[in-house]
Amino acid sequence: DAKKLVRSPSGLRMVPEHRAARSPFGLDEPPWVPDKECPRCMQCDTKFDFITRKHHCRRCGKCFCDKCCSKKVPLPRMCFVDPVRQCAECALVSQKETEFYDKQLKVLMNGATFFVTLGTSDKSELMVCRLSNNQRYLVLDGDSHYEIEIIQISTVQILTEGFTPGGGNTRAIGMILQYKVPGSEEVTQMKFTASEDFSCNKKLSASWLAAMHKATKLLYESRDQ
Repeated sequence: DAKKLVRSPSGLRMVPEHRAARSPFGLDEPPWVPDKECPRCMQCDTKFDFITRKHHCRRCGKCFCDKCCSKKVPLPRMCFVDPVRQCAECALVSQKETEFYDKQLKVLMNGATFFVTLGTSDKSELMVCRLSNNQRYLVLDGDSHYEIEIIQISTVQILTEGFTPGGGNTRAIGMILQYKVPGSEEVTQMKFTASEDFSCNKKLSASWLAAMHKATKLLYESRDQ
């Protein structure tokens, strides 16, 4: 998908030429709180003057003094080319998201193998599941082929095992995914179960499911924006 470089008051962004091609995990730039509406820092209440200047957080758009908005952190969900100024609270969130973009997104794109059961069928098919490079589709390949648009996914439930009363760690072993068929209100369900063939497959599947869980949270946040 073609991209273009655009400049906003917040900085340079590399965005898709067509909005329909944007990542489903993306966020729009927030409107800035007007200068005239914030005579004081919205964090520490310091009064702004000639020496204490105003700065806007690029993630939330609120107004802060330099001390409360000094960190410059990558913000890939808004497609910024360089790290941008953010308040302490937003910087912490963005740092955690950067880990998703640097590590877990690659896991999703590399894919993992699952037994996939469609709807109420009692038959399952071994399929390689991966996220498309443009992050817009969940691609399933086996004897059959499916491409599920990420924005059409309504719910994702991660299935786990291994919980013990003593607080033992759980392990992701599958998921149940529901999505809407484009052009219809019909909801289709798929169940993904990790392959038990090799222990390495189980580990890879668990990592893929953990990444999918994080991706789902980002997807819900984007919709609630």
